[in-house]
Amino acid sequence: MKAAYFEEYGQPIEIRTLPDPEPSDDGVVIRVEANGICRSDWHGWMGHDSDVKLPHVPGHEMAGVIEAVGKDVRRWQPGERVTLPFACGCGICEQCMAGHQQVCDHYFQPGFTAWGSFAQYVAVRYADVNLVKLPESISFVEAASLGCRFVTSFRAVVAQGRVKPGEWVAIHGCGGIGLSAIMIAQALGALVIGVDINEQSLELARSLGAVAAINARAVGSVSEAVREITRGGAQISIDALGSSETCRNSVMSLRKRGRHVQVGVMAAESRETALPMGWVMFNELELIGSHGMQAHAYPPLLTMIAAGKLQPGKLISRTVTLE
Repeated sequence: MKAAYFEEYGQPIEIRTLPDPEPSDDGVVIRVEANGICRSDWHGWMGHDSDVKLPHVPGHEMAGVIEAVGKDVRRWQPGERVTLPFACGCGICEQCMAGHQQVCDHYFQPGFTAWGSFAQYVAVRYADVNLVKLPESISFVEAASLGCRFVTSFRAVVAQGRVKPGEWVAIHGCGGIGLSAIMIAQALGALVIGVDINEQSLELARSLGAVAAINARAVGSVSEAVREITRGGAQISIDALGSSETCRNSVMSLRKRGRHVQVGVMAAESRETALPMGWVMFNELELIGSHGMQAHAYPPLLTMIAAGKLQPGKLISRTVTLE
């Protein structure tokens, strides 16, 4: 197969001809039809993720067709159209047994713990627990755009943020995750504020339903700007970028008893970030992490897409080939 391949962190990625993968007993091989390009791929390429071992093939936002199945797989057959979460649960640990496969104690993550989907074929473990059947109405390109950015945002907004109609939601960082979160929160009836330093990104935020947009470089204080617009602060604030600045701004943008959701990866110099815990305590704020989404949680998302309430295809600006 042909695949994107690198041997050193931060060095050029090459297209190589590599051996085709074989399915594990509990896994499948997927013929990749489409794949998203994610900031997390950059983190892996730069060496920020300890799961990545060299040499490596990145890629984790995939959709395709099952090519081969392992002998212990019961639910899937070759020829089925599928996608999957970027973090796959083993199905038997304490977390998985409680339904929290996204934080599995023995997780499998294509493009990180194993070679990924920037390739013609990819091997995926724990197939019965993690594969998601794709409706014919959703294209492979649109399906690839779901994970990890869109599904990550969906769980952050719906399950972790617990967004309700009429609530103010501030989204810090209007990249793939942030714009997805804006679309989802708006579809749930929330009043959404987009925060970024790029005017083009803020214009996209407005087009997706944000009622206000803040250029963080054009105001003295992001949190004060949010609090002025919302008359006291947002009920939910999401750091969709992952930096010390956006994390702190998110926390400080909340009204009393508000909920901060950390979705953006805190890497490199932002890995250890100081937060105003006195402010958190006195205002009874919640600090919530959010990491991916389980396969069993996909149906409500797919239903909203089928109904036209969510249109992830709007976030696809262009496509490129593997070569």
